[in-house]
Order: sequence, then C-alpha cells, then structure tokens
Amino acid sequence: MLEGIRIIDLTTVIFGPYATQMLADLGAEVIKVEAPGLGDISRYLGNGIPDPTMGSVHLTVNRGKRSIALDLKQAEDAAVLRELIATADVFFHNVRGKAIARLGFDYEGCRAIKPDIIYVHGTGFGQDGPYADLQAYDDVIQAATGTTSLLPRVDGDPRPRYLPSLIADKVAGQYGAQAILAALIHKLRTGEGQAVEVSMFECFTSFMMVEHLRDDTLDPPIGPAGYPRQLDPTRQPFPTSDGYLAIVPYTAESTARLLGLLGCPELLATPEFEAAKAKLQHMPLVYTAIAERTPARSSAEWLALFAENDIPAMSVRDLQDIREDPHLTETGFFRHRVHPDVGGYYEMQPPVKYGAVPERDIGFAPRIGADGDAIRAELAARHG
Repeated sequence: MLEGIRIIDLTTVIFGPYATQMLADLGAEVIKVEAPGLGDISRYLGNGIPDPTMGSVHLTVNRGKRSIALDLKQAEDAAVLRELIATADVFFHNVRGKAIARLGFDYEGCRAIKPDIIYVHGTGFGQDGPYADLQAYDDVIQAATGTTSLLPRVDGDPRPRYLPSLIADKVAGQYGAQAILAALIHKLRTGEGQAVEVSMFECFTSFMMVEHLRDDTLDPPIGPAGYPRQLDPTRQPFPTSDGYLAIVPYTAESTARLLGLLGCPELLATPEFEAAKAKLQHMPLVYTAIAERTPARSSAEWLALFAENDIPAMSVRDLQDIREDPHLTETGFFRHRVHPDVGGYYEMQPPVKYGAVPERDIGFAPRIGADGDAIRAELAARHG
C-alpha cells in the first residue's frame, strides 16, 4: 500500500522504530540509520540468540527495514545521509534539537537538500515550553502525565507505580505513524513537504485524558479528574471455582440480565442500582454482589451461560498463554518463521487486514549495517 514511499529512519528505542515498523508493514521502504558497532538500543531489548544485537523486540520493531551504519560526525558518512535524504519522502529522527542542528540535519538543513521533504521530529516534550530540554523515556512520561497515580487510586497503596508496559512509547509511535501518513496525503494533494513534531508528552496526555480529564473538562470544573468506573477498586476480575473472569455488564440492561443469572435480582430495586442505572455506571454494590457469587461455578460454566445470555465475559489469561490462544492460532496471528541469523521465532502479523490488497511477506529485521554496501551502490548508481 505504501510501496514507493522511502523513509529514512534515524530513530531509536521504541517510539520511532515502532512508528516506522507499522509503515514498513504497509510496504514503505524504511532505511534504518544506526551508529556503527552498537546500533539502536532496541536491538538489546529481549533475549538475542545467538547474537545479542538481534533481541526479540528488535525482531518486531525493526522488521521489514534495511540497515545502514553511519557515524554522522564523520564527513563521509554525513554525506551519505544527505544523499539518502535527497532520495526520500520522509526523514524521521528523535535526536535532540540542538544536537541534530549541529550535525546539519535540522529542518532547514534537510529542506535545502530536499525541498519537499516531510521532516518528522519525535520529541519527549516538544520544542517549546519549560520541559522542552528534558530527556524523556516511557517512565518519565508516565510520571509526567499522572499515569503513575492511577494504581494507587484503585488499590489504596499510596506508592506511585508505572503501568507494566512501554505504553507511552507505543502510543507516541502510533501518533507518529498517523502523522507521517497525514503529511504524505498533504504532499500528494499540494506537493508540499513540512516539518512535523510528535511530542510523547502531549501524545500520551491526549491518550490518557480522553476519559480521565472527566469532570475537570468544564470551566469551572464540576469535579476532579479521573474516570470513576476505571478507578473503582471493586472493578476487578471476578473469582470462579477454578480461575478468574472479566465480566462487563456495561449497560443497565446487561447488568439486569447478569444479576438475574446470579440469583440476586432484588438488587435491581435498590436505590443504589437506580442511581447507577441513571448514570450508566455500576456501583461497588453490584461488583461486590458479582464477586460473592461467581465462585459457585467454574469459568467454563459461567462463560457458557454468559454467551447464551449475551453478557460480555472472558477468562483471565497469563501472558504466557497468549501465543497458544486458540483464536489467534486459527487466524494465524503468530507466524512461525526462520530468521537467517537468529533461527526459528514467532512473528506477530499486522493486526489490520485490507480487502483491496493481498497480505504481503514482511522482511526480516536486519543486522547492524546489513544493507550498507547495497545502499551505497544504489546511491553511486544515481550519479552514473
């Protein structure tokens, strides 16, 4: 779908590589520019067998890309990057602003090379404002956005805690991919390139505060920030005789059906339930009633009953169970492949299917500088 689009990717870690991975999955040619020797730090995330530079995270976020190793402080290598930019549609980096300017690859420098370049700068806090010069990683952004205050609100343990996921990096990566696609459409319509800034802080604030800005949205506020349903400490997976279930009676109607199945329809007549019904919320009273009754049967028994009565529910899984999930197995989400350098591994397939184009084979994640000679030869051929 993006065949013919060339992206020069000078990003590292997760944010940028995840964005360009999604575009490579769609057919864009992504040339990953890495430091000689060490390469991108994302190479070392996860086990690398037999090569520590070919870690499991790298196999995902850098798949389908070509790699060239360049030391941009060396004039010859900087000249190679300038030639690459001259051939590109997009240049994406997450180098701090002053550092990239010293190297000569700020927006004005790149626009002098390629006037219609789409120049994407992935930042921690943007280039304006009091945080602009601060470094940012996922933990920093979770702290800055108030995300570390969520678990304490739920369980009463006052210690701030991170969500156990590189969620801020990945969300910013999705915004980055979206930004590149939007800029490409603008260029197709107008012929104009442009500078694009993608701030992790603002991306993740936007993502988290969709629901959590809540009553602080209005001026003046009518209540505190935080979405009550998500922060209700009684809203947890419910125990069964042999495990736990997620049960989501999201509407008043499904709540009434569920309480009937659980044998406590009398709760429907309580003032508390009527108040919850009016707000489309579920009071702790309801969650507590569910938790008291679900241990009476096995997870399989409850799931069968809930499916018959259109109650959304699912068994609670461990991460270790996901690769063997029967649904994902049948849909082919995890594909077994044999990497020429790593050996056998499982690769997640793109989660979106397009009816107008066939599924495409995705190239393997490269070794550091694996395509350097070929890329230099291609550039030389341009000069005859």
